[in-house]
Amino acid sequence: MSVVIVGGGLAGISAAIALQESGVPVTLVEARPWLGGATHSFARGELRVDNGQHVFLRCCTAYQGLLRRLRAEHLVEVQDRFDVPVLRPGAAAARLRRADLPSPLHLLPTLARYTPLPPVDRLRAVRAAIGLARLDPADPALDMVSAGRWLAGHGQRAWARQALWGVFLTSALNADPDDAALGLSAMVCRRALLGRADAADIGVPVVPLEELHGGPALRRIAEMGGTVRLKAKVEAVTTDPKVVVDGVPIAADAVIMAVPHETAARLLPAQALPDPLRWPELDASPIVNVHVVYDRTVMDAPFAAAVASPVQWVFDRTAVSGLRRGQYLAVSLSAADRWIDMPAAELRSRFVPELRRLLPAARGARVRELFVTRERRATFRQRPGTAAARPGAATRAPGLFLAGAWTDTGWPDTMEGAVRSGVTAARLVRRHLEGVRDR
Repeated sequence: MSVVIVGGGLAGISAAIALQESGVPVTLVEARPWLGGATHSFARGELRVDNGQHVFLRCCTAYQGLLRRLRAEHLVEVQDRFDVPVLRPGAAAARLRRADLPSPLHLLPTLARYTPLPPVDRLRAVRAAIGLARLDPADPALDMVSAGRWLAGHGQRAWARQALWGVFLTSALNADPDDAALGLSAMVCRRALLGRADAADIGVPVVPLEELHGGPALRRIAEMGGTVRLKAKVEAVTTDPKVVVDGVPIAADAVIMAVPHETAARLLPAQALPDPLRWPELDASPIVNVHVVYDRTVMDAPFAAAVASPVQWVFDRTAVSGLRRGQYLAVSLSAADRWIDMPAAELRSRFVPELRRLLPAARGARVRELFVTRERRATFRQRPGTAAARPGAATRAPGLFLAGAWTDTGWPDTMEGAVRSGVTAARLVRRHLEGVRDR
């Protein structure tokens, strides 16, 4: 029995590890020269740069399980307690920090003291949180409504939707709350903010993503007897099933397509695709990162959110990147349609002054270097109506399966969703192989 996995992102890696642990030989085929998919690194002078800033929460149990299987769990750090400075131009930083209380009381003190909101909006936020906790994220009706519309109907004025709910939802869903599906938004809030008290504690890598995902995955799959083919172009997949790689067909007992939805629709045979094919409705939403290297330290916190500013989140990348002098900050911009095509010079003219407004120490610092990374298709567009377009792992063709954070995982398009999709696909493949053995 053998399985071919097309795509070496977190979904493909997770499927490969799960199958190898079950004794199923795997060949993992990746078009790029690295594993890790959208979580990769590159060299820029003395710096090791991640293509984007990726974080996870303590409630992301599948992702942390993958790190343990890759023997890489020591390469991340998780907060002892959820704690996020919130920067505002011309004002002292606020703070979102959970209290040492059982859920859901753990967030009440920080909401009561959240100075960006007037007291009346803080009280309304508590009421809205109680309402969100009562929603069922799996209710199809919730997918047809935007989170912003629901929040507005529950007393959340425009400023509260931006300065509180947007801090979490925009980064989690790569969508503005007014554009994000309510079902996924409720899932994020219930699981991370209103579930276990420690669920929202933030985890960050302490090494470049290549050392966290791609390198360990290559080594682990090889140790377990699997095969990885990099820089290998998949040209077609047939229902036999076979995978045509660089013009040569590879026979398999099962195939997992762990690739973006556009690629899966192009490569899979028509017999495997749903009718009608709704995957194009998922579209794509971009993320932009503005990387700024200063000649001195300008921010003390490892990361911070920002409100009343185009800056959304800013991360200290100094130690991770290997920078020896000064400080390297990365500004992460989700739902970045307005920024994705803007020239780097214009982004510099917008964000260097903004960082000076937010970080007083930056006003006397010199920018040694600034560059931009762009992920045009970072996630699918998690807007109302897309839940029905997300497919399950099984296709209409026996032996052909799907994986990827865009599939129906019950989670947003995140690292956690990608890992869960790979594990689900591996489980269905094992079940399929048992049937093949029986026959």
